[in-house]
Amino acid sequence: MALIAKQGNLPKTPHTEFYVIPDVLALEEIQGSYGFSGAWSRKIHVRNYPTQVIKDPKLANFSFAPRLESEAPFQPYLIHSINIPYEKDFLTGRIYLCAGTNSNMSIIKTEKSFPKDTYFKNGEHHELFFIQEGEGVLASEFGELKFKKNDYIIVPKATTYRVDLTSKKVWALLIESKLPIEWPAHYMNQSGQAHMAAPVVETEIEIPVLQPFKDEKGEFLVFVKAPCGKVTETVLGHHPFDVSGWEGALYPFIFPILNHHGIAREIHTAPPVHQTFQSGQVPHNGFSLCSFVPQMEGWHPKEVPAPYAHLNVDSDEFMFFCNGSYGARKGIIQDGSITLHPGGIAHSPHGLAARKSLDSRGQISNRLAVMLDTYFDPLVITKDALKYADSDYATSWNRAVDGVTGT
Repeated sequence: MALIAKQGNLPKTPHTEFYVIPDVLALEEIQGSYGFSGAWSRKIHVRNYPTQVIKDPKLANFSFAPRLESEAPFQPYLIHSINIPYEKDFLTGRIYLCAGTNSNMSIIKTEKSFPKDTYFKNGEHHELFFIQEGEGVLASEFGELKFKKNDYIIVPKATTYRVDLTSKKVWALLIESKLPIEWPAHYMNQSGQAHMAAPVVETEIEIPVLQPFKDEKGEFLVFVKAPCGKVTETVLGHHPFDVSGWEGALYPFIFPILNHHGIAREIHTAPPVHQTFQSGQVPHNGFSLCSFVPQMEGWHPKEVPAPYAHLNVDSDEFMFFCNGSYGARKGIIQDGSITLHPGGIAHSPHGLAARKSLDSRGQISNRLAVMLDTYFDPLVITKDALKYADSDYATSWNRAVDGVTGT
């Protein structure tokens, strides 16, 4: 994050004597990234360190290890997440679809909040949620974030949080990254501020609203995700939301996808113009995340609005379609469809989509989609994803699509 925020009650100078409760020395914690070299935040705990575990940790009775399908052929995939049932709760309901060395993608569809008095900390990955449907509150030691449909939620690695639904159900895409998720470096000027031509304005985020600290004793269950997806139960003897104040550049925040201000030009442009976030040091590692928001198609008198066939080469492309209005895929996708196109295999518009797209020249599209391109990190499909996959997708470019044929 380039936006430094400050909330609550904390000392003016870091690492100095401070009291929130009379005669009780407040305790400082630094949550950072890239060792001590990346974005960080400072938190003030009113009485206890977050290290004060009162029971021996033990493995939980569930795991977040993706069940990879090692025998799957090298081909593109279409997964219909609309067919995934609403089950479990927001904590345990992750359905992993694909995974790489640095990144995992899953779907959560549930009608239940976190179990009562239960918290979670991802010690392996930073997290990005996209809310396809529903509303709720993500509460952490930094405060509360109220989320809704079409929101991105960024949660830094090792943040302790819980999610409570305020709607009947929630449908979310979850992207996990071992590397921090940030604004693209090329959007930022030398002062760390988004430059005037960037499609994002960093101040259009929603930051947590810090709640009154909880100075409570008891047993507070925190599930911690560790490497390889194992989950460990830890029990604190004090409430984890005991922070009186914090400041810094690493914290959960919300960015509505429609706050990505699309950049249009006379002819078709490559996906990087749609980039919203990145993970790691793009294009050497990590991923680019793009937001395909409604905007005007190209208006050159001979413009072909449909994209060209393209070959990712060093990237695997994971795309979540929020609606079925993506012109190059009409007749194939529906709300919540997901495509996985591995690097090394070309993909293109379907059927006669290129010819049909001529009618949309200069028109406003109604598309909405989230696309993620990994860099030098091949994604492997999971056994769970194959349950909801279209078995004929690899040959779909050669089949009748939406009343036209590709031959």
